[in-house]
Amino acid sequence: MKAYHIAVIGATGAVGQELLGVLERRNFPVASLRPISSARSAGKSVRFRDESVSVQQLNEDSFEKIDVAFFSAGGEISRKYVPIACQADAIVIDNSSAFRMEAHVPLVIPEINAEDARRHRGLIANPNCTTAITLMALFPLHRAFGVRRIFAASYQAVSGSGARAIDELTQQTKSATQDSTVYPHPIAFNLLPHVDSFLESGYTKEEMKMQNEGRKIMHLPQFCASVTCVRVPVYRAHSVAVSAEFEKTVSLERAREVLAKTPGLELVDEPQNNRYPMPLSVTGKDNCQVGRLRLDCAFENGLSFWVSGDQLLKGAALNAVQIAELL
Repeated sequence: MKAYHIAVIGATGAVGQELLGVLERRNFPVASLRPISSARSAGKSVRFRDESVSVQQLNEDSFEKIDVAFFSAGGEISRKYVPIACQADAIVIDNSSAFRMEAHVPLVIPEINAEDARRHRGLIANPNCTTAITLMALFPLHRAFGVRRIFAASYQAVSGSGARAIDELTQQTKSATQDSTVYPHPIAFNLLPHVDSFLESGYTKEEMKMQNEGRKIMHLPQFCASVTCVRVPVYRAHSVAVSAEFEKTVSLERAREVLAKTPGLELVDEPQNNRYPMPLSVTGKDNCQVGRLRLDCAFENGLSFWVSGDQLLKGAALNAVQIAELL
């Protein structure tokens, strides 16, 4: 099996650290690893396969002789350095939102649209974490019943804001402090109906990603999604409550059958036994979980469900490595 020269940009961040772990755990064929970060983190070291690997500072020469470059350092870094990496003949898998909606850039969840990855021109985008976790449950239902639109509310962990947000939740919880530097309000013992920046429509950018990215990934240009995204005091797993309307009549039995057979998804739907998806149940797990299935009382052909998934894994690092495995 061919081995690949790998670069991880943002290697010391929350997603970067998880990427290293996923590459190792899934035995990805790594010939050499080049962890890359900002000047602030350069010189530190990361662990990979029981070895300590020095972190290099990001610059225009960082991609020489690199086969695959994983970017997890934010949109500004991606916009500047992804073209440089592509010019150096590296295949880029970008976790930021910088290129997701570019027509020529595949936006890929391997369980849903793996074939799109093969049409890349050197760059493949990783979808938004909430979108990825939601579509893991929604897409198999779409194939069975034909989704028209959804109304949803997300419950998003602080890991989506990076390592500083994880630390801030810990400190606020321990000390009951009200000091907040990552968010506009305290996150401990609180809920913030505010993820990403607000648009003129009143929705946030994060909320519109579900509709826009969902249309692209599912090849469903008429798909509509009205979403409220909420930041919650949970460390690293997102959950989404979804009410979906379909073209065909929905059968609970058929829905459960479809979801139970979906790769990367576990059906946990025994509310009478207090069994349903929860952030604690999926933290550190590759699979997402779906449950609380019920016929929606507001839609003629509707189904409501609850899905949870690890934001740092299926919402970011795991999905990125799965894309690389397709190549």
